[in-house]
Amino acid sequence: MLRVGSEAACLACRNLVSTNMGVRFRIPLQKLHPLSRAIHHRYAGNTNPQRPPHRTAARYFTSMSRLPMRPPKPPPGSGGRGHQQQRNFWVVRLASRLLKLRYILLGSAVGGGYTAKKTYDEWKDMLPDFSEYNWVIPDFVWELSEQIDLEKLAKALPEIEELAKLLPDFDKIGENFTFLKSLLSSGVSLGSEVKGASGLHLLLETSGDPPLKATDSSTAATQEGSDKQYKKSSDKERLDQLQEELLRTQLKYQRMLERLEKENKELRKVVLQKDDKGIHRRKVKKSLIDLYSEVLDILSDYDANYNTQDHLPRVVVVGDQSAGKTSVLEMIAQARIFPRGSGEMMTRSPVKVTLSEGPHHVAMFKDSGREFDLTKEEDLAALRHEIELRMRKSVKEGQTVSCETISLSVKGPGIQRMVLVDLPGVISTVTAGMAADTKETIFRISKAYMQNPNAIILCIQDGSVDAERSIVTDLVSQMDPHGKRTIFVLTKVDLAEKNMASPNRIQQIVEGKLFPMKALGYFAVVTGKGSSGESIDSIKDYEEEFFQNSRLLRDGMLKAHQVTTKNLSLAVSDCFWKMVRESVEQQADVFKASRFNLETEWKNNYPRLRELDRNELFEKAKNEILDEVISLSQVTPQHWEAILQKKLWERVSTHVIENIYLPAAQTMDSGTFNTTVDIKLKQWTDKQLPHKALEVAWETLQEEFARFMAEYKGKDQDDIFDKLKEAVKDDSIKRHKWNERAMDSLRVIQHNALEDRSITDKPQWDAAIQFMEETLQSRLKDTESVIGDMVGPGWRQRWMNWMNRTPDQHIRNETKNELERLLKLHDEHTAYLANDEVTTVRKNLEGRGVEVDPVLIKDTWHQLYRRHFLQKALSHCSLCKRGFYYYQRHFVDSELECNDVVLFWRIQRMLVITANTLRQQLTNTEVRRLEKNVKEVLDDFGEDMEKKTHLITGRRVQLAEDLKKVREIQEKLEAFIEALHKEK
Repeated sequence: MLRVGSEAACLACRNLVSTNMGVRFRIPLQKLHPLSRAIHHRYAGNTNPQRPPHRTAARYFTSMSRLPMRPPKPPPGSGGRGHQQQRNFWVVRLASRLLKLRYILLGSAVGGGYTAKKTYDEWKDMLPDFSEYNWVIPDFVWELSEQIDLEKLAKALPEIEELAKLLPDFDKIGENFTFLKSLLSSGVSLGSEVKGASGLHLLLETSGDPPLKATDSSTAATQEGSDKQYKKSSDKERLDQLQEELLRTQLKYQRMLERLEKENKELRKVVLQKDDKGIHRRKVKKSLIDLYSEVLDILSDYDANYNTQDHLPRVVVVGDQSAGKTSVLEMIAQARIFPRGSGEMMTRSPVKVTLSEGPHHVAMFKDSGREFDLTKEEDLAALRHEIELRMRKSVKEGQTVSCETISLSVKGPGIQRMVLVDLPGVISTVTAGMAADTKETIFRISKAYMQNPNAIILCIQDGSVDAERSIVTDLVSQMDPHGKRTIFVLTKVDLAEKNMASPNRIQQIVEGKLFPMKALGYFAVVTGKGSSGESIDSIKDYEEEFFQNSRLLRDGMLKAHQVTTKNLSLAVSDCFWKMVRESVEQQADVFKASRFNLETEWKNNYPRLRELDRNELFEKAKNEILDEVISLSQVTPQHWEAILQKKLWERVSTHVIENIYLPAAQTMDSGTFNTTVDIKLKQWTDKQLPHKALEVAWETLQEEFARFMAEYKGKDQDDIFDKLKEAVKDDSIKRHKWNERAMDSLRVIQHNALEDRSITDKPQWDAAIQFMEETLQSRLKDTESVIGDMVGPGWRQRWMNWMNRTPDQHIRNETKNELERLLKLHDEHTAYLANDEVTTVRKNLEGRGVEVDPVLIKDTWHQLYRRHFLQKALSHCSLCKRGFYYYQRHFVDSELECNDVVLFWRIQRMLVITANTLRQQLTNTEVRRLEKNVKEVLDDFGEDMEKKTHLITGRRVQLAEDLKKVREIQEKLEAFIEALHKEK
């Protein structure tokens, strides 16, 4: 009923408002439409005599305001003349007024039509062209009208009466509300209890009635009387019934919502599957959460040199060991994806899980293309095993936990989009088998993630243990003392309710009154019965059943929105995206500034160089090294053979002179000489010569390869590759193995070459003599150098250079002089001194006051006889220059025997043939195998980022790396921000 005072409204206005309208607000007369006031109050009793009755508001709205509603009575004593005068012209006035009204209506219609058209055109111009966004709607939507008969579908829908049956009994609920309102208005203090019921307080506030409050003392007095009509017991019973009925109603609607959500999930899955099959025929873009996850992956590997820290939001899951962190994550991801253990530490490194929606429930690692089907138990077991292997692989020797992050993405229908990081559980004591710094390492990793001012901390607390044993709450309160980005989760509430003597303690925890830490929200969840074989669906059913029957919810200790992991995931996702929207643009600006600083440094320090990162530099070095290896195939055969022949003779010359030529030369006749030479050459060929030849060939290949790499100086040569080239060369040489089958064939070739004694022409004879002279002169020079070191400087050096002999050199010199006299007396002496000769020399030296050891005498004799023999061999070699004629006659009737020349010719011919054979093997086989080894080494180095980082170093490389990563981060952040704005 309209509550208007009699002094402010007349009876006509009272009749304007129906008594059944239920209006409870005070509406003054001034709030009525002016036209209504003019019509109903023109001739009402005028309480204000100063205001003339004809000056009403109606005259501003219509021309009819000047016409009387009924003929006015003439005032007494007027005689009716004024009235008669008005009556004579009222027809004319009426006609003029009607004509004026016609023009006004016509003008109003024309003006209003023009104004409406202009307004419509302005609105139409402001609207965007939606034809450009037709691609957003899938093609099959436009084809629905052709493929689906909408009339049949409309007929198949249920009638309105049938749908109305599904609705709750609002009359009954209204009665309960009325009763509850009477209780509240009667003064009973039930506010906290009603507010504790799930969603009841919200329903009361939005039911259409204003909040019920005591308005004045008179109302309170009347309600005090009605208070006495109800007993406390009956009030309590009615209130319990009302709460139970409300809970049943809430659970009923919750089941309906879950069924609708399930159907919606299936429909979305079908749509996404159709999209995957190419029905839309459009480019599929990356989802918003995938773009964001890529940015976080790049940032995890980025080493900021300009104090640019990663402050992008992510959900950091922390908790005490075995508090249920992993179980909460699995409930959010809707799959048992993590390895489990009974009380032991399972999470040994941070695991970043990117959750997103997709048609299939699958999981995939960042660095792997394999998809794990989470609906199959064998794929789940394989995924858990792979995560465990990656964790153990990331842990270094001697450590228990690792800071290396494992990136995993999980997609599936109905999964909330967010990025979570599961951290190792906080421990209080280091047990046997753990590293001594395990506790400190876990604290350091946790603080590193939580100190991010935009990170959302999901603090997991085990509800089945005493709250005083919690460690993580103190750590979280240090990182977020005001609780602006912390969400507290109490797990194992079923065990807590069963074991706790005081359930109010749980209420204190979820209200934030028990712990010193503060949080944005508090949640209570149940993550199963503790069995590792439970499925996610069975855990959900158990959780729902528990909270339906739990007195924590029934008694109002917990609110409906504070329970179940589903509500938790929704709240965490909302908080995550809110934090992302608030901070991502600021982080993009930070990286933009960092990019400017890096680009400025590059321009100032390396103005003429391209910005090549480590991978690009490695590819450039790889091409240079392969070009250098190919250059080995361009070495001429003559160069190969000359190098091989020279190196092989340097390697075997000592053995030939000392073990073959000198012993054979001690024989008395040519037959014994040749026999000795043949035997020793055969033994040498069978055992040592092929091995020595292959060693020489392998060393020659290495030296030539190193020479080409050192001498390769192109215009793009960069000294930054020196360390890498050296490592490639060493590793390639270590991997290269000479073909063992070549040794057998080489042995046969060398044996055949040494058996040949036939010198066919004079040039070959002269070449053998020249080879022999060069060899003997070289040995003679070396021998004289050794003797000079033994006896010290001569008299000229002592006088000219002021040098003196040492006592040992003095003894050696006296011994040399005595032995030289012996050689002059016996020019054909053998290579060895007899014992009596040693005694004679020693006594002669003692007679001159020189004490000498017999071993020193023999050692000095060896060098002196060697010099004497080489001098005689050189003189004999000069005589053999004209001995080719005698050689052709096999030295018959000739005192000149040049068998030593034949020996050196055989050695020389063996060297030539061996060098030719090794050159063929090098050019045809070994160079190609070395090139293959180099490619393998380069491929292995290319896959080993740690190796590349170690071999390609320098500020230039690091600066290019930072520039590349900062640019990539900035570009991906800008793409993410653009997609984020489009989603808004």
